[in-house]
Amino acid sequence: MKKIILSAVVMLASVAGYAQHAVGSLSLKPEVGLSFANVTKSNGDAKVGFVGGAEFEYQATDIVSLTFGALYSMQGAKVPSGTDLKLDYINVPVLANVYVVPGLAVKLGLQPGFLVSNNSLASPKSFDLSIPIGLSYEFNNFVVDGRYNFGVTKVWDNTDSKNSVFQLTLGYKFDL
Repeated sequence: MKKIILSAVVMLASVAGYAQHAVGSLSLKPEVGLSFANVTKSNGDAKVGFVGGAEFEYQATDIVSLTFGALYSMQGAKVPSGTDLKLDYINVPVLANVYVVPGLAVKLGLQPGFLVSNNSLASPKSFDLSIPIGLSYEFNNFVVDGRYNFGVTKVWDNTDSKNSVFQLTLGYKFDL
């Protein structure tokens, strides 16, 4: 995981490119998609769920923008007993975006998450922190976004299990 994060930081620091929106502009992007979630060290399989919400994007420079949003994310895992482990969160991604070519952005940031629903027999923590890293591509204001969220905090107090989530969304960007 350290190598992936280091590689992302190096890419963010060394690339040059172009933004799709004017410097100083603010946009809103409603988005919906799928999450492919698992809990590490759970012996479970990936669980497919819904993710949806909205993000604001501020274009800070020609190639760098900042994103802040709120996403409902169905997470958890398919466990061997056959019952899905349900851990649903409201995630608040805060990302730096670097446009490497017109429309294509590399993303990296922090994402606090707040547990809103679960069916776990053990009591999961109500707060989750992850590191999202990903790519997005914008064409005619439609945005396809793929990101992986590396869990940083433990899901339960008595284990080392963390959330591991890949999300793929489709959104539409409106200039404000």
